Amino acid sequence: MHKEELIQLHMFLVQLKDHFEKEECGLESFSNYKQLEITPVHIHRSKADHKRAIFTLSNEIASLVADDEFSGIARTAVRMKKLADTDL
Repeated sequence: MHKEELIQLHMFLVQLKDHFEKEECGLESFSNYKQLEITPVHIHRSKADHKRAIFTLSNEIASLVADDEFSGIARTAVRMKKLADTDL
């Protein structure tokens, strides 16, 4: 990916992070990302720095969603599995 594309992806993930923080789904969950001290507006930072931020943030978002068995995503996944297992 080009650096500009990585920055766009980084921005999208930060928007997801902000949503989870607003919903108070685990404020401490993003401590590893915050330790990196990089945001999408830091365009002067290297491509590698943005990749590291993307991977760190993606991992923390995935962990947060996976831990919340009562989230809408988790409930939808359970419903879809039940539908897939039934004979229609």
